[in-house]
Amino acid sequence: MIVEIENLTKIYESKLRVVAVDGVDLALKEGEIFGLLGPNGAGKTTTISIATTRALPTQGTVRIAGVDVVRHPAHARRYIGVVPQYNTLDRSLTVFENLYYHCLYFGFSPGQAKARSLELLEQFLLRERRDVYPAQLSGGLAQRVQIARAIAHRPTVLFLDEPSAGLDPQSRMAMWQAVEGLRHEGITVLLTTHYMEEADALSDRVAIIDHGRVLALGSPEKLKQTFGAQTVFDVKLKSQEGLQDAVAGLKAREDVSGVEVTEEGLRVMARAQDGLLPDLVQMASLFGLRDLKINEPSLETVFIQLTGRDLRE
Repeated sequence: MIVEIENLTKIYESKLRVVAVDGVDLALKEGEIFGLLGPNGAGKTTTISIATTRALPTQGTVRIAGVDVVRHPAHARRYIGVVPQYNTLDRSLTVFENLYYHCLYFGFSPGQAKARSLELLEQFLLRERRDVYPAQLSGGLAQRVQIARAIAHRPTVLFLDEPSAGLDPQSRMAMWQAVEGLRHEGITVLLTTHYMEEADALSDRVAIIDHGRVLALGSPEKLKQTFGAQTVFDVKLKSQEGLQDAVAGLKAREDVSGVEVTEEGLRVMARAQDGLLPDLVQMASLFGLRDLKINEPSLETVFIQLTGRDLRE
């Protein structure tokens, strides 16, 4: 395993004792894309901070390519690339210079640094922006430069902390393509994200973490099967008068696992839609059907089932 996290624990001792990470065990295979999912405050960023030598654990070990990140942090950093949530490009340097000086920092000769920087400009479709400063870049372009810089020294593992935050849909798709391309270079990617669609599309495996503990681990498809990810019907009605009898009837069905009354109608969680859909439409027509939206089984339904619907600070 290229990344080994064993019994990782981080406790912040203050007036209020906070257990940010609570005995996390994870192992990442070489070349896989691994998604770490969780609500705000679940322990994702703290886990990455420890793995990338930016924070010390209270207990447990993290090894990158066999190197203990606590005992040998400088050595471990040679195997690590990091793209944080915020833009850390040097604003006084051009795109090319951000890449070039990063390579020099990691021991490249000037000739090697120049060649590697030009290679990355081509790979990430940034050649025309080589002499542009970061302040002149869109959010999507800046993120591509950050990923290019993070892998400039050819790390073994790339950590992406909320890589799509603040990006428009087009920039997000371009970022996905850039991350997918890393797979062909044998780079292992660990990403945290709030976008379930992103985790589903990119990740070979995902771990769902909450309150510092891993609640589920596996491929997106396996998690959907294991936790019975359901089809969700959102039904908007013109009237809700007398709706309780219909709700009781739906709850009595074997193919329905849950029913919620919403402000605009009903939300029905079902194990399958065959047979249910026509009955649901017929029932809804009695109350004036305005709209019916079907959400197929997804990581989001698994995520909500495990972590709840409550808002987090």
